[in-house]
Amino acid sequence: MIPSGLILLHKQSGITSFDSLRDIKRALGTSKAGHTGTLDKFAEGLLLVLTGRALRLSRWFTHCDKQYEGTLCLGAETDTLDPEGEVIARAPLPSREAVEQVLAPFRGKIEQAPPAYSAIHIDGERASTLARRGETPAMRKRPVEIYRLELLSWEPPYAKIFVHCSGGTYIRSLARDIALAAKSRAHLTALVRTQVAGFKLEDAVKVGNGEWSPPLRSIDATVFSALGLPCLKVSPEDAQKIVHGGPLAHILPHIPGLPPPGESNAAAALFADDTFIAVIENSNGTWNYGYVYAHN
Repeated sequence: MIPSGLILLHKQSGITSFDSLRDIKRALGTSKAGHTGTLDKFAEGLLLVLTGRALRLSRWFTHCDKQYEGTLCLGAETDTLDPEGEVIARAPLPSREAVEQVLAPFRGKIEQAPPAYSAIHIDGERASTLARRGETPAMRKRPVEIYRLELLSWEPPYAKIFVHCSGGTYIRSLARDIALAAKSRAHLTALVRTQVAGFKLEDAVKVGNGEWSPPLRSIDATVFSALGLPCLKVSPEDAQKIVHGGPLAHILPHIPGLPPPGESNAAAALFADDTFIAVIENSNGTWNYGYVYAHN
């Protein structure tokens, strides 16, 4: 039986997010393992890895808020906005005061243009593929939100920042834009993802050497609580109805604590005792099945 659950993995710098899964797949004896949010090759930090049937829960992990510590190298911008690229522009170093003054406009809801070297698809191809062919992909700005942005240290030409942001935010783009606002240029030389939703890097494990068994967390209430989803109880009788595809509308009146239509919670996890049964979603004021975990 393929083991199902969650692994908090400390990805190391110098390998891709995909390659970082290789030892986990080998140790668990399955190819059914996937991360829920890519980290660039040069970056390190927390990857949430789902295995087995838990992979079907990926979309509730993908768009979580995230926290980072990034190191900017000021005065030079690379084509990839990271240390692996070629320098394409230089500018004088800004003062610490200039950098601190331009941070405020980046806090809150902003529009951000993703890096040309990214996995975003444009007309069916990744932007990075187009960029490597020498083309200039049109990177449309997208809405993201920066909940917190602080300058942690200042050692010119390096500046270290802390970022708490919504899913979909590119810290490489943020570094570029901060430098431009301060009338300079920059790229990231280091990036560490320290937290995803309520999951922390300090609780993650690095890939082991030789015989290694990754610690697999079961999909329980603590997982959904860390995602910010309410965990609601159903009776064993209603759990059986859910497992067999019974109409959700007949079961909803029996679920205590169910948020009424129109509230902010877009999803909730259902449990019978301590057994995870399903995720339900509120769309346009109506609750529907998102995924019934016990089906497969």
